[in-house]
Amino acid sequence: MKTYADIVGDGGSDILGQVEAQHAQLARRMEQVGAVIAVSSGKGGVGKSSVTVNIAAALARKGLQVGVLDADINGASIARMLGVRDQELQYVDGSVVPATGPEGIRVMSMDLLLPDDDTPVRWRATTDQAAFTWRQTMEMTVLRELLTDTNWGELDCLLLDLPPGSDRLPNVAEILPKTAGAIAVTVPSHVSNGVVRRALTAAREAMGARVIGLVDNMAGYVCPHCHETGPLFPEGASQSTANDHQLPVLGRVPFEPALAHGCDRGIPYVLENPEGPAAVALEQVADRLLEWMKQAQKTELEGAIA
Repeated sequence: MKTYADIVGDGGSDILGQVEAQHAQLARRMEQVGAVIAVSSGKGGVGKSSVTVNIAAALARKGLQVGVLDADINGASIARMLGVRDQELQYVDGSVVPATGPEGIRVMSMDLLLPDDDTPVRWRATTDQAAFTWRQTMEMTVLRELLTDTNWGELDCLLLDLPPGSDRLPNVAEILPKTAGAIAVTVPSHVSNGVVRRALTAAREAMGARVIGLVDNMAGYVCPHCHETGPLFPEGASQSTANDHQLPVLGRVPFEPALAHGCDRGIPYVLENPEGPAAVALEQVADRLLEWMKQAQKTELEGAIA
């Protein structure tokens, strides 16, 4: 058996060169992207992915070139929500061409690399314990490769739908350009906000002022019969979280059954029911993100001139 002392350099594998080449390729990809916005949540089940696809559709309907990367490797759902689950990816000139969804949204998701809905993502390792220990590292490696190997082309905005967890955004922030921003999605319950508070603290430590704001999802229930909006959770928790973290609430999105049905059918709700209460709220979120993008570009330009 060889020891490290027996191997000259890296044994000829040029690992450092490979890493540097990947970083350079990622930088080139991101040069074509106007803004990167990570959509995070402290816990699962708050509707983060449905918020992501509808924000993407709202921005695309305003004329922006938009991409969505499903960063939830094990629980990918974006491809189905944007109606591209059955599209076959093309490999052209050493790059993957993303799938094309409604309003020209470019989509990359692990969903598109699996043969069917019953196939899980399996991590190869010598033992099950090794796979468990290294899973998060492997997930980040796959995410970096998806960002790097996908030919996104010129985009005004790339949305990253992150898996739940307070540690996800700090990990992803390490591979994102400095101009990237982040939003957090929660529901009005005290349980959800207790978790999202920790996620926001971690996000602030990793990204500072680039945490844009909070989206309060399921902020009420829209009756499908009378169309009135009533409370779904105790109110006030999300606003308290936003106040304590000095962040704006970008929008309060009521729950509508049609929104969930649209996700199941691959049709973003904001395109199918643009006048609905949830669509109006999601459009407001998109407008505020557009304002942030314009300000971020202005700040970056001023910094470059200075």
